[in-house]
Amino acid sequence: MNVALIGAHGKVGRLLVPILKDHHNTVSGIVRHESQLPLVEELGGTPVLLDVEHASTEEITEALRGHDAVVWSAGAGGGDPERTYAVDRDAAIRSMDAAVAAGVPRYVMVSWIGSVPDHGIPEDNSFFPYADAKLAADDHLRGTDLDWTILGPGTLTNHPATGTIDVEAEKGDTSRGNVALVVAESLRSPSTVGQFVRFVDGDTPVLEVFGR
Repeated sequence: MNVALIGAHGKVGRLLVPILKDHHNTVSGIVRHESQLPLVEELGGTPVLLDVEHASTEEITEALRGHDAVVWSAGAGGGDPERTYAVDRDAAIRSMDAAVAAGVPRYVMVSWIGSVPDHGIPEDNSFFPYADAKLAADDHLRGTDLDWTILGPGTLTNHPATGTIDVEAEKGDTSRGNVALVVAESLRSPSTVGQFVRFVDGDTPVLEVFGR
């Protein structure tokens, strides 16, 4: 596949680029700062400079043309609610509309394990804007004609990838390395199309979970 990875410089993105390359994909690593371009190239991707927070749907469409899949692994990083909505909801939704316009069939969204209507995060909680923004983006994706997969990892950690997960739990820790492995396998697994896959670190090999 020719994969467009939005957020290639992020903590998951940096781990994902080499895995996608190992799976014989080509990777366009989309980043928002010029200073981030060299790392994408060093990891084996083709760096693409595009600030999706401020880019129009048309600009994102042009960046996505010719790709077979889009992976969204970008985020505002919390803190400012206004920016959280601008990136995690609005920019994500524009990227989905752009994928449709560009004729890209596959879309994998890195979301979070609690992205359901009854997530239980109160509005006065500082985490609420993120939960609200992600749910709105996920719901928009479900309404498109894209071959979508929504991935819901638990609380992210920087622990090394174990290659083993649990898809039955509703909360728990998930290493970013395991997230990268799951994204890559989702792209290779047609059974994940139209699915919300929630997972935490566990005991079942990722390859087994995806029937490989």
